[in-house]
This record gives sequence, structure tokens and C-alpha cells, in this order.
Amino acid sequence: MAVTAGTPIELVEGVYATLVERVAAGRFRLGRPLTLAEKILINHLADSAEQFERGGTYNDFRPDRVAMQDATAQMALLQFMTAGLPTTSVPSTVHCDHLISAKAGAKIDLGVAIDTNREVYDFLRTVSAKYGIGFWGPGSGIIHQVVLENYAFPGGMMIGTDSHTPNAGGLGMVAIGVGGADAVDVMTGFPFNVRWPKVIGVKLTGTLSGWSAPKDVILEVARVLTVEGGTGAIVEYFGPGADSISATGKATICNMGAEIGATCSVFGYDQNMAQYLKATGREAIADAADKVAADLRPDDGALYDQLIEIDLDELKPLINGPHSPDRANRVGAAVGAEARANNWPLDISSALIGSCTNSSYEDITRAASIARQAAAKGLRTKVELLITPGSEQTRATIERDGLLADLEAIGASVLANACGPCIGQWDRPASANGQPNTIVNSFNRNFPKRNDGSANTLSFVTSPDTVIALALAGRLDFDPTTDTITNDAGIEVRLDPPVGEVLPDRGYDPGQNTFTAPPADGSGVVVEVSPTSERLQLLTPFGAWDGDDYVGLAVLMKAKGKCTTDHISAAGKWLTYRGHLENISGNLFLGAVNAFDDAVGEGKDFRDGSVDTYPNLAKKYGDSDIQWVAIGDRNYGEGSSREHAAMEPRFRGGVVILARSFARIHETNLKKQGLVPLTFADPATYDLIGEDDRINVLDLPPKPGVSQRCQIVKPDGTIIDFEGVQTFSDEQVEWFKAGSALNVVRRKVADAKD
Repeated sequence: MAVTAGTPIELVEGVYATLVERVAAGRFRLGRPLTLAEKILINHLADSAEQFERGGTYNDFRPDRVAMQDATAQMALLQFMTAGLPTTSVPSTVHCDHLISAKAGAKIDLGVAIDTNREVYDFLRTVSAKYGIGFWGPGSGIIHQVVLENYAFPGGMMIGTDSHTPNAGGLGMVAIGVGGADAVDVMTGFPFNVRWPKVIGVKLTGTLSGWSAPKDVILEVARVLTVEGGTGAIVEYFGPGADSISATGKATICNMGAEIGATCSVFGYDQNMAQYLKATGREAIADAADKVAADLRPDDGALYDQLIEIDLDELKPLINGPHSPDRANRVGAAVGAEARANNWPLDISSALIGSCTNSSYEDITRAASIARQAAAKGLRTKVELLITPGSEQTRATIERDGLLADLEAIGASVLANACGPCIGQWDRPASANGQPNTIVNSFNRNFPKRNDGSANTLSFVTSPDTVIALALAGRLDFDPTTDTITNDAGIEVRLDPPVGEVLPDRGYDPGQNTFTAPPADGSGVVVEVSPTSERLQLLTPFGAWDGDDYVGLAVLMKAKGKCTTDHISAAGKWLTYRGHLENISGNLFLGAVNAFDDAVGEGKDFRDGSVDTYPNLAKKYGDSDIQWVAIGDRNYGEGSSREHAAMEPRFRGGVVILARSFARIHETNLKKQGLVPLTFADPATYDLIGEDDRINVLDLPPKPGVSQRCQIVKPDGTIIDFEGVQTFSDEQVEWFKAGSALNVVRRKVADAKD
């Protein structure tokens, strides 16, 4: 099937052709009504007769497509190149959105990025052409917004090498964030294997109004479930309130479901989705969805593993942060009181609107409506206000309709159509972040150092409406529903609630064409990777397991508190090396807080007691063939899908990760790379591990359903036995024994050729 800038109707009709029959069969097998998530999963089972159990079985699925952003695509495609196939087996796309740094404005920043990243862009462009992959060049926009505008469709299933892939749930798609190795599986024609998720239902009633926005729905869900509460589950939104929210508003909610650890989030098909599909040139898909609409929504009486109810009439604007996206407060006095209690600056240093989470036409029209009334009332922003359009199509449309001009009139600056400050690609001067400072944004993730690389920056997440109100007031504790602002004439004025337009009356302006379809035959395309490149490095397969238990493992690192993928493998400036495993391993655990002395990014060499950075220490151990273990606390690996956080430990000699609990994507990534992730059966065991201890992991390989026998060996020889819980399936055990999942894929491809 040809790769185009859009999902072919033939693909959609193929999905719908089996939907009704397979859903009916699933309903009969289970003897009950089905959730929407179950319907989509059942329709995408690789074997429709396969048994499945929520939260129990591992199952194989056939996703409809794969999407990769440039920072993760490099490693994914370097892995795919080793498989030996002439083309991908499913429609796939690459999106250049992560490598553009925000500093001087859209035009200059984009030009600098093209010059700086030319080697990487050339690699991605040529490898895409060679293997039949659609290529969205720099300036196209953020992967998730581009997918929503072009590829997502109700009832479909996709995987993407970014944790916010679930954004496509706004169009009723099961869209799951994965590591690159999962993408390679699917691109090579093998199924996507994952534990059948539980389903958390969120029943929405009422209607959003005033200053409340779709962002407040997910901020409230994050408050209720916390950053771990969605792990191993799909979050499904339903009820009359769900149907009142626009498709892009739904996407905002689904996007940030990644922050509660959910496998993905999804809404049922409705007229808002149909209207969005038609507005983005996909009327044929809307017509096809209408014919099977009953099975693109949950059945009446569908059963959920957990149920949350939210009355949108009662939902008030929220602001979550800093440090964790579930740290919720009401806008105004509540967040102000917590700021004073924690000595957080109340004066805002910068306000940012956009990212993949909140950069739709509707978002910008609401923000622009506040800007227009602010200008009329004699107000300008008191702080830096930065706007990031989500896509070239959105940028061109909001520029044509005068919305960018409305925002610029009160002091806003427009950045490139890229991720920028949301992922650490924000080049701020030390005068801005050299001391504790508060920023407010409409992004999704707010870990320390996430936005500008500085631990001094305290990041608060809220809706675009609230962001612009706070930018006008200049203070974190401002409440736009009740408070006033003094204008240039010294008059106290109040902001009226925002007014938005869901879709542009004149249709979308596509802007510049930034998509390159692959040639019909890419066999003649040459993909070159220089052996002296600082940014790209061909991969050498990891070695197979030697058949021995892991005995005497050194404790390289024991993390205190949060240890997200940002702590394990930072983004920001390190995005430069996402295609070079050796170089990017220079950031391994640099953000981790040492549980033994609270130092950041450094630990002790057990051999001589010297202190060194974790990446240097890991390299020393790896070069000396010393195997090691890393110890994590709760929800270890929270955050991004970046598989570098698993590949780097493996590359440097890590073999086991022990934690109180894991984030779903990271646990899978560790297994994919041949490591053994184990959780403490007794969480208190974490406290028993000392800096000079050694760890034994016995009775390998892992056996599905059987806990791992483990030991702590103290310096005096005392042994403390403990139980490590593992979640390996039979297939995942083969990954471990082969040294990585990719080694298994290579073997299967080679066998198929023979």
C-alpha cells in the first residue's frame, strides 16, 4: 500500500470490514457488553480466536500503522536496518519535530535547526525513502498533531515511538506509545505484543463553560489517579459530557493520559469527530465510520475495572505542579497558598502556549479571544509569552485568520512548529533560569529540568486560557474568574471568559507542503552513516544470555524518589546524540538522585571507593566486564517512551533493574533490550540495599508467573534473601535468552528467507 499524507480509505474500510463480526464474537465469548477499548483490541488481534483476559494475558495485535518522531526514529530505524527487509510491512511515517531549539523565533530557529541537524535529517530522509516510509520534514509540526490531522481514524490502532501517541484517542483510535524495538517488530511484519489492558472508565456529565477547558478534565483525572493510577490500563471516556467536547479537546485529554501511566486513552465516535474528519479532508472516513458507528462506541452497560465520574458543570480551572503532573490545585488562592508554603516564586518568569497537548485551532481561538479583550482594556502581558503552533496547517490557518496577530499585539512571540520548550529544547539565558523561577504552560509534563534544563525552573501545567490570563497578570496566584488586573491607565479591569471556535469557518489552510512520499522502489537509495560521525552510529547486536545466573552484581545506582526517563537519559542538549548509542550513554543516570548521599548523577566505585559520575562509572564497569544492577523507587521510568533509557544501561553492562514499581513503557523497553526488570515483592526491601552490597539474581531464565529468587550479599558475607516479581511472558523470555527482542526478529527474518 502506498504511503501518502493521509490514511487511505481502503485501509479504513479494511478495518471496518471485520469490526462488526469480531465484536459480536467477542461479546458472545465474554457474555457481556463491551467497552470501546475491548472492541478495538478484539478487532486487531493477530489471532481472532486467541484467549484474552484484562490485566492477565499477553496478546499479539496487528496495528494499522507506525509513527516515529525524529529523536526516537533514529534508533528505531538503525535497528530496522539490521533486519534485512526491503520495506516496512505497515504504513509508517517519520516526523521531524524534536530537534528544533527555541531561542530567537520561528524562522531563525527553524533555519538553525536545518543547518545544525542536516546529517540527521539527511539520514532520516534517505532511510525513509529506502524503506517506504513517509517523511514529514522540519517545520511540519509536532508528530501527534500531524497524526491527528492526517492519519488517526475511529476504531483504528497504531503505535508510535513517543509516549504522547495516545493523542490520537481524540479521534477514537487506540494509539499506544512504545519504544523503537516495538515499532521495529511491527514494521518487520511481526505482531505487537502487550499485556491486555484493564479499562478505567471516566463518565463525563454536564458541559464545560466559562474558564474551564478540556485540559482541566485530564488535570482532574491526574489528581484522582496520580502518576501511577493508569498503569496497565486504557482510560475510556464516555457519557453525555464526552460528546460535548470537540475532537481536538478530546485529543488534549487523551494526550496527557500518558502522565498517569495509561496504556492509552480513547473516546467513542461522535459527531464532533465526524466534523473534524470532514474539516481535515477525510469525509470518506467519516462516512465509513457512520456505517459502523454503534461499534465505535462502548456498549450500554459496558463494565469497567474502575469508574470515575466528573461533572463538567462543576469542574473548575486547575493548575498542576511543579515537579509532577498530578500535583493539582485550583487556580488562584489554592495554588498561591501552596506556593507560599513551599517558597515558590509567585511572580511568573515566562508563559507558554502550545505543544502537542494544546495547539489546536480551538485552543488558539480561545487564547486569541482573551488577547483581543486584553488589548481593548489596555492590558499587555507582564511576562514573556511564547506560542508554539502544533502543525504547519494550524500555523498557516491561525495566521490567515489573524489570531497570531491578536496574540502578538499583547506581546507574544511565535516559535517554530515543533516541540521546543515542552521537551527541553528551550535555549534560555542564565538570567532567566539561573535562580528559582516559575513558569506556566499548556504542556503535559513538568519534571525538574524538563523545559529548559534548569532545576531552578518550577513548571506549572494548565489550560491555554489560564496561561494567557496568568501572563497578563504576571502572578501565579491570579484567578481569572474573580480577580482584576490594573491596566496602563491604572483602572482595575476583569477578563471575560474565553470564546473559541472549534473549526475554522473558511477551512484549514494547509500552508507549505512539508511531506515527502517515498519512491515506488527505494532499493537504489543509499543510506550512509559515517564511521566517524558524532551523531549516528550503526548498531552492534547485544550478546545472547550466557546461561548463567547473575551473581555478585554491583550496585551502580540506587535512586531516591522520582527516577523518570528524563533522569535516566535526559533530553535537551542530549537529543543531539539520539542516533549514537555510545555518545548518548554519556548522560546515563545524570539526573538520578543518589539514595546514599543525595548527590545528583554520581556514585561510588565499589572497587576503590572513588566517586565518579554515573555515566563514567557505568563505562568503567562495562569496559571491565563488570555486570551491574540499578535500583529504583516507585514508578521507575515514568515519562517518555525513549528506549535509550533501556539501551544505555544494557550497552554499559547493566543486566537487572530492581524497583518498587515500573512505568509500563519503560518496563517493556528493558525487556526488549535483554534486561531483567524486577519489582520487590516487599517494597521495604528497597531500604535494605546498601552502597557496597552485591546482588544475586538466581534461577534464570525468568519463568512466566514465577517470582525470581534474589539475594542481597552484604560486605561481611551476610545474605538476605528476597523475592523479585517479574512479568515476563513466554515470548519475552525468548527476548532475554537471545539478548534482545531485535535478535529474535533478525533470526525470524533470516529463517523466513531460507
